[in-house]
Amino acid sequence: MLVGMCTKAQDNLTLWYNKPAKLWTEALPVGNGRLGAMIFGDPAKELLQLNEATFWSGGPVTNNVNPGGAKALAKTREALNNEDYSLANKEVTGLQGVYTQSYLPLADINLQQEIGNANYQQYRRSLSIDKSIATVTFNADGVNYKREVIATFPGKAIVVHFTADKPASINFKVALSSQVKYSVGAVGQNSLLLKVKAPSQVDPNYVTYNKEPIKYGDSTNCKGMRAAVQIKAVNKGGSVNSDNDALVVKNADEVTLFICAATSFNGFDKCPDSEGKDELKLCNNDIQNVIKQSWTKLYNEHLKDYKQFFYRVRLDLGRSPAYQSQLPTDERLLAFSKGAKDPEFESLFFQYGRYLLISSSRPGGPPANLQGIWNNLLRAPWSSNYTININTQMNYWPAATTNLQEMEYPLFDFIKELAVTGTRTAKDFYNMRGWVAHHNTDIWAISNPVGDFGKGDPKWANWYMGAPWLCRHLFEHYLFTKDEAFLKKAYPIMKGAAEFLSDFLVEDKNGNLVTSPSFSPENDFIDGKGKEGNTSIATTMDMSIIRDHFRNCIEASEALNIDVAFRNMLKAKLAKLYPLHVGHKGNLQEWYKDWEDVDPHHRHVSQLFGLHPGREISPLTTPDFAAAAKKTLELRGDAGTGWSLAWKINFWARLLDGDHAYKLLRDLMRDLSISKGGGLYPNLFDAHPPFQIDGNFGATSGITEMLLQSQLGEVQLLPALPTAWQTGSVTGLKARGAFTVTINWQKGTLKSAVITAEKGGKCILRTAKPIKVAGLSVRSIASKGGFVTSFTTLKGMSYRVSAM
Repeated sequence: MLVGMCTKAQDNLTLWYNKPAKLWTEALPVGNGRLGAMIFGDPAKELLQLNEATFWSGGPVTNNVNPGGAKALAKTREALNNEDYSLANKEVTGLQGVYTQSYLPLADINLQQEIGNANYQQYRRSLSIDKSIATVTFNADGVNYKREVIATFPGKAIVVHFTADKPASINFKVALSSQVKYSVGAVGQNSLLLKVKAPSQVDPNYVTYNKEPIKYGDSTNCKGMRAAVQIKAVNKGGSVNSDNDALVVKNADEVTLFICAATSFNGFDKCPDSEGKDELKLCNNDIQNVIKQSWTKLYNEHLKDYKQFFYRVRLDLGRSPAYQSQLPTDERLLAFSKGAKDPEFESLFFQYGRYLLISSSRPGGPPANLQGIWNNLLRAPWSSNYTININTQMNYWPAATTNLQEMEYPLFDFIKELAVTGTRTAKDFYNMRGWVAHHNTDIWAISNPVGDFGKGDPKWANWYMGAPWLCRHLFEHYLFTKDEAFLKKAYPIMKGAAEFLSDFLVEDKNGNLVTSPSFSPENDFIDGKGKEGNTSIATTMDMSIIRDHFRNCIEASEALNIDVAFRNMLKAKLAKLYPLHVGHKGNLQEWYKDWEDVDPHHRHVSQLFGLHPGREISPLTTPDFAAAAKKTLELRGDAGTGWSLAWKINFWARLLDGDHAYKLLRDLMRDLSISKGGGLYPNLFDAHPPFQIDGNFGATSGITEMLLQSQLGEVQLLPALPTAWQTGSVTGLKARGAFTVTINWQKGTLKSAVITAEKGGKCILRTAKPIKVAGLSVRSIASKGGFVTSFTTLKGMSYRVSAM
């Protein structure tokens, strides 16, 4: 019965529209982790905007870009010792280096289709996220046309399939172009080849002081990678011919367009020109391999590959009124924004986040960036890079919990690369051991403080806690999988981040270990003298991340039974770290001192790191600090940009307040046209605004946290179930301890659950009411906030839990 309920809920996992997209944020995304396309769906003038995940400006990081960094650190610390925060703010800019490079759009595929008198009816544009296919259908001059688009991972291609219900009806012209330097030409009678060259430098979109924000270099300065796009048309009936820089299809019954792309990117430390891969050969090989297969075979293999990940988790939050589920998605979003109850839409949005993660992050490729893999602008917002003061991490919050651990592998590979450049940065900028990473990075694994040598605001440019925050993803993977072989490889990277922090810490006047300088991204304070600043010591976020990372390293060392001396050193430093403080308003103090914020409603709530994603604060273990965290959120307010709202959903879920978490979920799922802050575009992309994909991923994570938590060593079932979700079920979620969890609830309370032990061992369940475990003689013991039930599991066994 449980599986049947979830299957029914999966039936409505389609975004659909009754008109073509006019804007990029109305187009529909497909992706295979490396290739991505946005599909506009115009019957007569179709546009597929194409991306390739490794196509970036620039080249490998230059060593020692700021030899004077260590001197600036000493001057900054001296100013902070004298409590001259304005001077510290000035001196710390001396630590800055270069900006990151930019993720680039690759190509536009323009298709002009002849449809008689250009009028069309019965139009539908859709994206099935459970079948991973985009479809456009319409009728013109009595002919029913269909276009189907997939981004196949096994086929290494984007494939467009054209059909019509009358023979010899398919006539179109397809051309290629790019926003970067390019040339295009025919390859035989049925293929086009686009060659492009990336700029050597693209300034961030917020940098306005350079006369030439986009520069093209040559191979002598090792900048500017190459790329290639090849399109091949295979027809049944009719003809395909090249016409200068376009392909022309005439009177075909059926056509399949195969689109492949490759870049010369050969790793973060290789010159993409002189040491680059042969993009032409790679692209041609992919084309030659994929055209050997029929559309049917390609799609079946694509679907088989996709389903093995997507169908692991099924979610049923209840039935929606029939008229709601039958609305086009843009109209449905607008109705939901105005208060309509639509739990199936909420389930769709949850699964959309999983679809986007599978589509933008696959093993062997780079991690999902600020926009996943979809970007149409040469100077994208914030360079569409990796912003590691939360945004990149948020991208991967739902990976482990929603059973998509493999999609996190690109992040793990990237962290390993970042540790290489970060080791140089730790030495060059700080003269310290270990490795460090700052606010931004890119495909070249840049790790220095950004800001263009003093032009950036320290509150974001100089933030240096990226390494330990990224490393918690490594340790979390171990907690979810109990994979000791993985942890053994991850531990040296974790240790390196801890070594830098150990060297960076200094004693304050009271003997506490503190960070100096310190920032709370991307916020400003008003000090005791009424002056504004952002550079201080021992911000709560800094100290919370360090406590979290030291504890993770200690537990990793214990699990592997290695490195006792280093473990003991971390324990000693952990005991001396500047602790959490409650401010005079009852809030969790953000700064070293109980200062006011310049912006009391700032979008970042960084001081609550210990609540989420950390595990330091909980109503169950630290009720006083949990109360202070709640007060902090109340003072900050519920408004926020897209990703900020997503983080707040997770915060309130960790505070076990499902109704407040649900309120913020609805706030995030608002049509941007009527939203006062963050919201959703018509294609359900999250709006910062502009588009940032982290809000999509953060919302999926937040919904999961409402249904299942395990950060405290217990598997907590329905910890923050909102009143709105009275009856439902979920299958396949993951809990720490290597457990897979299925939950069924009715009338707002747990009915049954199934716990599958992937590795075996002790399982501690926390529930609101007593439970029984089939086949086991166990007793639920009353505990704060509910009941705790413990039992020993065997590897590979499933245990059925039911309410008493």
